[in-house]
Amino acid sequence: MLLRKRAEEMIALMEKTKSELSSSDENISGEIYMGSGETEAVSTIAKVAKNLQKDHPFIRYHIYSGDAEHIIDRLDKGLIDFGLLVEPVDIAKYDYIRLPVKDTWGVLMRKDSPLAEKESICAEDLWDKPLILSHQTTISNEMFAWLRKDISQLNIVATYDLIYNASRFVKMGFGYAITLDKLINTSGDSNLCFRPLYPVSEAGLCIVWKKYQVFSRAAEQFLRQIQEEFKIDMEA
Repeated sequence: MLLRKRAEEMIALMEKTKSELSSSDENISGEIYMGSGETEAVSTIAKVAKNLQKDHPFIRYHIYSGDAEHIIDRLDKGLIDFGLLVEPVDIAKYDYIRLPVKDTWGVLMRKDSPLAEKESICAEDLWDKPLILSHQTTISNEMFAWLRKDISQLNIVATYDLIYNASRFVKMGFGYAITLDKLINTSGDSNLCFRPLYPVSEAGLCIVWKKYQVFSRAAEQFLRQIQEEFKIDMEA
């Protein structure tokens, strides 16, 4: 199984390299590989890709979803060009751009839950509640500092990688999911709602890539587009 996993990684890297070598200066094409955690900031990256598509319509994008550990693993192995990471995460060994946006932490719950009557959720509101946490959150010192409790003192009934799957458990009344805002639709006839944490807890976002990375022409153009658009956004 180990050899098979390594072989699959080698084949993926080979195909990525072939694609990079096939692009010409006159007509930039090729593949851009990106890994991302669950965040509304993906919409910002999609906007960058759409704007770049106007001048370079033959660039294709491959997006892998996962938590920071999986994204960093693929990045270190050269299987993706960029990673979109939700902080806190150690990015010291990478080049990176911090996005001029942040996500807000809060609680996803049923609209008929007692806590749904509150405008925001305090740490003590969750001390006796069944909690559903992301795997990344379970190792986050910042989150447990906000909760003011050790992990052993909380009633953690489930952990998740993808909030959509966790939201199905929330919908059944299984527990309260601590997650980022704008990931699950809570409008209209949805029986779910989102309440922000108080004091407010925000997550920074950054795009990272390996230091001294030799980019394909497509990936190089993508990075230039990101730098240009975020420069405009921050100046505005």
